Amino acid sequence: MRIHDDRPGGAGGYPDDRSYGAHAQQPPAGTAAQGAPGARSTQSLGAQKYNYYDDDDGYSDAEATSMVSQRNAPSEYYDELGNTRKPFAWNAGTDIGLLILRLALGGIFLAHGAQKLFGALGGPGPDGFAEVLGDMGFQQNAMLALVTGGTELGAGALLVLGLFTPLAAAGVVGVMANAVFVKLGAGFFAASGGFELEATLGVLGLGLMFTGPGRVALDYGRVWFRRPLVFGFISLIIALAAAAAVLLLFHRP
Repeated sequence: MRIHDDRPGGAGGYPDDRSYGAHAQQPPAGTAAQGAPGARSTQSLGAQKYNYYDDDDGYSDAEATSMVSQRNAPSEYYDELGNTRKPFAWNAGTDIGLLILRLALGGIFLAHGAQKLFGALGGPGPDGFAEVLGDMGFQQNAMLALVTGGTELGAGALLVLGLFTPLAAAGVVGVMANAVFVKLGAGFFAASGGFELEATLGVLGLGLMFTGPGRVALDYGRVWFRRPLVFGFISLIIALAAAAAVLLLFHRP
């Protein structure tokens, strides 16, 4: 005796029910199911190793397969789910933007470090910068001038290369934190001698500390590239500790 089934779908129940038994839809001949033995991945070896994707359209393979299966599902099932928006993912535009930020910020600090250490590009050189630090209230300013110039030069070079990016960003943030501190009394805007420029450069370094350098970098695939949040917080602690140590040990208003 046949019992009439008046559920949506008509011929065996809901679409979920039809995924089993005789009514299950089989994949087209010549294609391998995702995750099945012998299925060929479109990811590169590096992407498979570190579990990120090479494509630039915002889809992972699993997400794309899921959305295609929803598109091919019966209309009542698709209506129940609603339109699925494409999820955000890492893409080439992000890499280009981060590369531009790195080159700009790294280039600025390379130039400032060369000015302080070598007197290049019209800079004061180590002796002239030591005098500037003395006027700001820093003691042992000759040594501090070399340390500051070396930090700026090294951090700038590493940012341009995209190498040890969280540590390089920590150097930028630490130096700029001290510069902001000594200019607090002059206000914010640069026109009145304030810390506007120093704060801007420090914030850019802080951003790169947590985003990482992007994929166009020598850091690509390293552990701090794959765990940017953890290493970003570690680098932030290093930067703040270094800035506080310099102010406590060497600054006398």
